[in-house]
Order: sequence, then C-alpha cells, then structure tokens
Amino acid sequence: MAGHEPAAAGRDRSRWLTRNVAVLSGVSLAQDAASELMYPLLPILLTSVLGAPAAVVGLVEGVAEGVAAALKYVSGRISDRVGRKPAITAGYGLAAIGKVLVAAASVWGMVLVGRVVDRVGKGIRGAPRDALLAEGVPAPALGRAFGFHRAADTVGAVIGPLLGLAILQATGGDISTALWIAVVPAVLSVLLIGFVREAPKRRQAPVAGAAPHAAGSDRAGREAATAPRTPLPARVRWVAAMLGLFALVNFPDALILLRLDDLGFSASGLLAAYALFNLANAAIAYPAGALSDRWPRSRVYALGLACFAAGYLGLGLVTASWAAVLLLVLYGGFAGITEGVGRAWISALTPPAQRGHAQGLAQGLGGAGILVAGLWAGLLWDAGPGGGVVPLVLSGTVAAACAVGLAAFGRRLEPRGTPA
Repeated sequence: MAGHEPAAAGRDRSRWLTRNVAVLSGVSLAQDAASELMYPLLPILLTSVLGAPAAVVGLVEGVAEGVAAALKYVSGRISDRVGRKPAITAGYGLAAIGKVLVAAASVWGMVLVGRVVDRVGKGIRGAPRDALLAEGVPAPALGRAFGFHRAADTVGAVIGPLLGLAILQATGGDISTALWIAVVPAVLSVLLIGFVREAPKRRQAPVAGAAPHAAGSDRAGREAATAPRTPLPARVRWVAAMLGLFALVNFPDALILLRLDDLGFSASGLLAAYALFNLANAAIAYPAGALSDRWPRSRVYALGLACFAAGYLGLGLVTASWAAVLLLVLYGGFAGITEGVGRAWISALTPPAQRGHAQGLAQGLGGAGILVAGLWAGLLWDAGPGGGVVPLVLSGTVAAACAVGLAAFGRRLEPRGTPA
C-alpha cells in the first residue's frame, strides 16, 4: 500500500478545484467587481452630488468598516455551530441590498445606511464562506484552493474600477448609471450561491474507515467546544493592541480618493487610479507573505508601514496628478504587505484552537480604530491648507515613527525561533 501513497497524493492535489471552490470564487469575483466599481465613486456621490461635507465621507466609511469588523469577530467564533450556506447567502444578499440603497440614495444618510448594510453582509459571510471553501479539498491542496479564491477576488477588484471607467466614458460621466450597473454583478453573486453544495451535518461518531486526521479533527472540534475559555497569549494581545492603535491613523481609503478629487481628478481618473492601486495591492501580497516566512514578520510589517508613511505624506504634499498616482500605487504596497502578513503574525503567535478568537480580536480592534480615524480625519479635512493635507501629513508622520519603532523593537513580539 505504501507504494501507492505518492500517486494517491497526486490525485488529491489534482482534485483541489471542487465545485464549491469554483462557485465561491465566481461569487467573490462578481461581488468584488460590484464593490470596487461603486467604492471609488462614493466620495464624489457624497460631496459633489449630495452636498455632504468631507467629515461625512469619514463617518460613512468608518462606521461601515467598524460594523464589518465587529461582525467578523462574532462570525469567527460561531461559524462552525450554524449552517454555512444560509449565512453565506444572507451575507451576500445584504451586500446586494446595501448597493441598491446606495444607488437609490437622494440624501447622504441613505448612503450611510446602504454602506452599513453592505458591510454587515461582509462581516456575516466571511468565516462561513472560508469554512465551506475547505470542505472536500484534500489537506495538501488547501493552499491552492484558497489562493485560487483570493486571485478571483482580486481580479474582481481590478475589473470593477475598469468597468466603471468604461461606463462613465460611455454615459458622459453619469455616476448614477454606474452605481445602478454595480448592482447587477452584486445580484449575480447571490444567484451563483444556489450552485453551492453544503455537506450534511457531521455525525457524532466517525465513520469506520474515515481518515485519521478527519476523526481527529472532529474530536478536536468537540473538545474545543466544551473546553473552558482560556485567555489569549500575552504576545497576541500586545500585537493586536499595537495594530489597533495604528489603525487610529489609518483612515478609510474613501478619504484618499477624496484627496485625488480635491487635486482635480475626474470620476474616470479616480476609477483608473483605483484600479492601479488594486493592481499594486495584488502584485505585492504573495511576495510579502513569502518574505515573512524568511524574515521576522514585524520587519516585513514595518516595510508596509513605510509604504503607508510615504504614500500619506506624499499625497498630503504633492499637487501634480502624475505624482499622486505614483504615490497611490506606493500606498497600495501598504495594503498588500500588511493585510496578509498581519494575519500570519497573529496566527503564528496563537494556539490553533484560539486562532478564530485572536483574528477576531485583531480585526475588531482594527475596525474600531479605522472608525475613529475616519471621524477625526474627516473633521480635520478642511483644516489648514485644506484638501486633506493636515490629516494626511499627521498620519504619515505617525506611521513613519511606528515603522522605525517596529523595525527596531518588533522582534520582542515574534514567536520563539523566528529567523533573524
């Protein structure tokens, strides 16, 4: 039998593209295309069309992301106790309803409600979707399955702004038409969930002949469900707190796009620039993750903070459009580096049974920080020279100090045995 194991492993790896992986990847691509078509237009919709002040842009995006982060925390802890497909359907359905509310908005308060409903859906669907993605995928191929899904999601993030750009050019800059067209892929993502298949509930006892790791997983899950709660390791709490504190100067990207609007970018120019931002984000994410397996993650994260500092400081000081686009691409390196590396850092510090709790804590604190950042940055948007100069320069300066401090002292928050 031993002689057949490599062939069996090869067959396992060839079966990673399951029905659910393919369908849910299509769902994410469609939903992200809708979201990223609409998102760059929100600052213009709020300030130019609906007449809201810059503070409202920060309020809308901060509240929306804060709600999503809080729900991710809850969803991360309870996703294995409920059916996954209903939660996924509800999450994507709410996202579609939220986009309808934004497209139909005649006052900025309706945009706020629509964005919150959209982000509630995002917070609900994430953990159940990831759990369902893994069902039926052989253990040696999980990385490929999740990588394929993430790639599809990123493709949607690039398609959305480019589609919006084409719509604006075809309609003479009609933002309302672009917003309504964004609803179409959002609804398509909900319809595609009908092709998802959820396995029956697991039996209480493992089936005879089941794979040992599956039985062990069931047993571990039952033990985790009944075990008393234990506090997270101190280093996890410190890293989560540190990332949450940094989020206090990381205001929503809608305000970055508002800065481009203040610099004279058209709606089409904003969409094109945002597509470049997403390309930079996607291009750096995998190399940064691979680098963090060789270097201390604190140093790689510090590199991301350096991109943030340079992007924010530059965007606060420059006035030339070409320079603003280059700085936006550089800022995309921050998102690409820190999102995956930060989650890997938290996971490396946390026992497997507590990783949902740890990730939820870090993301919850981060969402709360972004909410506060959106509020203060919006209130200071027109201070001094105006056009976001004060909050951008202030945040960039703080980020530069954080990058230096993390590079110098971050190894104290690394797991033991981390390579130098």
